[in-house]
Amino acid sequence: MHRPHLPRVRFKSLVSAVCCAVLGAGLLAGAGTATAAQSTLKAASQPVPKAAGSKVVGYFTDWGTYDRKYYVKNIETSGSAARLTHIDYAFGNVTGGKCAMGDAEAATGRVYTAAESVDGVADTPSQPMRGNFNQLRELKRKHPNLKVLWSFGGWTWSSGFGEAARNPAAFAKSCYDLVENPEWADVFDGIDIDWEYPNACGNTCDTSGRAAFRNVMAALRAKFGSRNLITAAITADATAGGRIDAADYAGAAKYVDWYNPMTYDYFGAWAATGPTAPHSALTSYPGIPQAGNHTSATIAKLRGLGIPASKLLLGIGFYGRGWTGVTQSAPGGTATGPAAGTYEAGFEDYKVLKSKCPATGTVGGTAYAKCGSDWWSYDTPATIGTKIAYKNRQGLGGTFFWELSGDTANGELIRAIK
Repeated sequence: MHRPHLPRVRFKSLVSAVCCAVLGAGLLAGAGTATAAQSTLKAASQPVPKAAGSKVVGYFTDWGTYDRKYYVKNIETSGSAARLTHIDYAFGNVTGGKCAMGDAEAATGRVYTAAESVDGVADTPSQPMRGNFNQLRELKRKHPNLKVLWSFGGWTWSSGFGEAARNPAAFAKSCYDLVENPEWADVFDGIDIDWEYPNACGNTCDTSGRAAFRNVMAALRAKFGSRNLITAAITADATAGGRIDAADYAGAAKYVDWYNPMTYDYFGAWAATGPTAPHSALTSYPGIPQAGNHTSATIAKLRGLGIPASKLLLGIGFYGRGWTGVTQSAPGGTATGPAAGTYEAGFEDYKVLKSKCPATGTVGGTAYAKCGSDWWSYDTPATIGTKIAYKNRQGLGGTFFWELSGDTANGELIRAIK
């Protein structure tokens, strides 16, 4: 799940909404180990491309420019810009059946000082465009091969997709008109759709039908044409009858350049008493609370549907999820609730956790940490290395991550990716 777009005073967690969605996924997951095994076998039987893709896609959040003070300039100074191939700008809204501006002040209004600006030149109030869009334009001037996509939806704003799906052509036209607005058309190279979740429950429940996602992606491709990129962040729920099965992701694959399966947030402190479990395991492990809640199961399921490996990117979270009231160091312990976080309970950036609660062990190809009564799981440069090796073996199209501000000032995690 991509974190919500919240008001400026923000970063109060929508734990209750997440809780409902994740528990719902758990209820769906009770059956079907045989089906999951069949999908895994089918995926394994498919030919793997000789070389994995090298895309590196990072999400940049408009709200990160407020409390976090993470600006487009930080993408440059951290060394991330030189390693990224694509940036997904999060989020545009989906409302009234149309794509709409999310935070206009952050996007085009904020006046950046010389110290905050990518090019070291202060904005003037009278210049035609300011804000993040102008900063992204400056970043692209420094890195001409870098592509930027405007991402629409996310956890909070996905409720608008159901109405959009009733008239996909009109929705696609509204998105095209917004993304290709002459004021900032040079900033964007395409669109990313983050619908959580088609024909299933997320922050709200969608009932638009299994074909709705495919129809929307087909309409977007028809309108945006072949020169623009069209991508989508999609569910990682590989359980039988779960969210992947709820929508025609295989049918829509022909219209997208690639998918970003959100292979994180499998577990978290919305289950307040535990058991503790890594939120982004690469593989299963003895005692995992829910079979199939790991990255390799998600990739196997999607490949088993016939989606080319080259159109699947490996998802990595630049953050951890944690519990408090934990006495057991190994995964599987009980808890009393979410651990304290800087912006929301149960959630913390890697750049904080690496010092606040250093990793004490690994499980399922990811790291965990026990410090005091807190228990956290998150990826480190070492576990990202393990995941990249998996990505290469599978012949996946590249890697994406949520999100840039979670990394250290010198880009420790993105350096492990590339």
